[in-house]
Amino acid sequence: MEKLTISDLLKFKFVSNISFSPNGKLVGFVVHTMNEEENNYTSNIWILDTETEKMFQLTSFGKEKSFIWLNDESILFSEIREEKDKKRMENGEMFTIFYKINVNGGEAEKYFEVPFLIRKIEKLSDEMFVLLSTYSKYIPDFSNIEEKDKQEILKKLKEEKDYEVIDEIPFWSNGEGFTNKKRARLYLFNLRENKFMPITDELTNVHHFDVSQDRKKILFVSNRYENKMEIRSDLFLYDIENNSLEKLTHEEPFEYVYAYFLDDSIIFAGSNMKKYGINENPKFYLLELSTKNVKLLTPEFDLSVWNSVGSDCRYGSNKNAVVDGEYLYFVTTEWNSSYLNKIGKDGKIEKLTNKGGSIDGFDVKNGKIYFVGLRDYKLQEVYKLEPGCNEKQITEFNEWVLKERKISKPERFTFFSDDGVEIEGWIIKPVDFDNSKKYPAILDIHGGPKTVYGEVFFHEMQVWANEGYVVMFTNPRGSDGRGNEFADIRGKYGTVDYEDLMKFVDEALKRYPFIDKDKLGVTGGSYGGYMTNWIIGHTDIFKAAVSQRSIANWISKFGTTDIGYYFVEDQHLANPWDNFEKLWWHSPMKYANKVKTPTLFIHSDEDYRCWLVEGIQMFTALKYFGVDAKLVIFKGENHELSRSGKPKHRLRRLQEITDWFNKYLKS
Repeated sequence: MEKLTISDLLKFKFVSNISFSPNGKLVGFVVHTMNEEENNYTSNIWILDTETEKMFQLTSFGKEKSFIWLNDESILFSEIREEKDKKRMENGEMFTIFYKINVNGGEAEKYFEVPFLIRKIEKLSDEMFVLLSTYSKYIPDFSNIEEKDKQEILKKLKEEKDYEVIDEIPFWSNGEGFTNKKRARLYLFNLRENKFMPITDELTNVHHFDVSQDRKKILFVSNRYENKMEIRSDLFLYDIENNSLEKLTHEEPFEYVYAYFLDDSIIFAGSNMKKYGINENPKFYLLELSTKNVKLLTPEFDLSVWNSVGSDCRYGSNKNAVVDGEYLYFVTTEWNSSYLNKIGKDGKIEKLTNKGGSIDGFDVKNGKIYFVGLRDYKLQEVYKLEPGCNEKQITEFNEWVLKERKISKPERFTFFSDDGVEIEGWIIKPVDFDNSKKYPAILDIHGGPKTVYGEVFFHEMQVWANEGYVVMFTNPRGSDGRGNEFADIRGKYGTVDYEDLMKFVDEALKRYPFIDKDKLGVTGGSYGGYMTNWIIGHTDIFKAAVSQRSIANWISKFGTTDIGYYFVEDQHLANPWDNFEKLWWHSPMKYANKVKTPTLFIHSDEDYRCWLVEGIQMFTALKYFGVDAKLVIFKGENHELSRSGKPKHRLRRLQEITDWFNKYLKS
């Protein structure tokens, strides 16, 4: 077997968008691979026959990132295929072209075009669709404009690219760029008449929508704002036949995670955020459409309803909730794994999977369940859920990794914090481990902070294990999966979480004497980058550090990032005017004059979540005080560099980190 390398990332396959055909006989999904030559990802639709379990690749252009089923034999997907359309897009024209393809064979044919950038589409009938599109009042509808006038408008839009006019917050968003006065807007689209009718107004941002079983009503969650977006949302019901809109919001403020039709009722998950702030775990509610009465179904429920198990081996999007028959199927994160569950009108929750790992996406049809998962320390594959919580692996896209590469699996242990809280953590031994040797070690800290590490494949960790490192990782307080109390570190950043991390390192050194205590490194991204910055200002036990997409100064983060103005106040119970000193006390910049650890900073210039200025501040401080430091800036990347950045950039990032640790921990 060969050692796993950084470049092996190029050969991995990632699976997303798993979806049943209407009759449940076929399952479609998208397979993504990296294209190093073009420095992007190729995405193609695959089809699985659930009766024969045979599958085949349906598309081959490499750009089909998502799709919906039109009927039992046809699929609809968006793509720009023709050169003339590519030039239109390059010239600044906004539109989406949909293609239709038969799963039984034949070429894809252009089905229709809409003058918007579409985020989500759902079929109501052969003639009617619901569209969720990106809307800006500054960009006109090109569908009814003469070619001469269109060129003049495009010329003006091109000139406007030299300016950004901002009159609201947030004015930009990670992964989307400048978003001032841009909204996700709902439309009805009549294909036969080529007509569009807006359901929501110019200032309403739609987060989620669902269509009733009879295709006559649309349920959606939205947030309308002007000048400043508040952290709250509303629930609306739109009657298609009567063209009427009804507000169903039952409590204000309230944050609806999602809402679905369930027979003659609506089941939704959400929180009023009163006790634990914006990260408070949601509860499930049932709203009776006939009376509009709302009933709390799960008063004792205390888990997140999404998958927060981290990995750097995913790409694309997946469903995390589905209604089938009398049940809502949903994902929870519990300790270090995510699980599939279902809930009915009675509020009883049944856990459908019991195996550790990660449920990355799933679909349900007539009780049949297929999901994309990370299982048995493998990369993503498609699985079928069978009776008795049994799972059957269907695909083998990434089987070669465990068969052909050296992999070291995590070893879990638990310990107790000084105040009696149980904490879990892991080490990964170097490949070809020799108990008589001493090994350098890297502490890897997850982001969030409300996410978790688990026993799933992590490429960067395996690369370091193949480089001869022990890799250490843990879920300190602030992490997901253990309820609100465990996750709630508001006002405590850099205290209990720091203590848990340091206690974990102490425990690892005590339990595993082959770890060289004089050759320790630390790294992490986002919140993990914050903790890396914090750690090097409070201890010198680490001989090298790599701070990625980090936070250095809560005061500057408040005023510059997309979530800063509400996240900072919520998480620190302070703002720059009411308690400046508290924000400064929790800022790593306050302690930068005490840093002795050589540190590499990695940031992306379009990361508006943890903006570049955060890394620049820490880098400048370390250089000012004579500490060896380096800053690597990735152009055209955002906060997702390590997870969905351009292939070459992802390779370069990991190479920079590995080289830095090799420089200081192997000499």
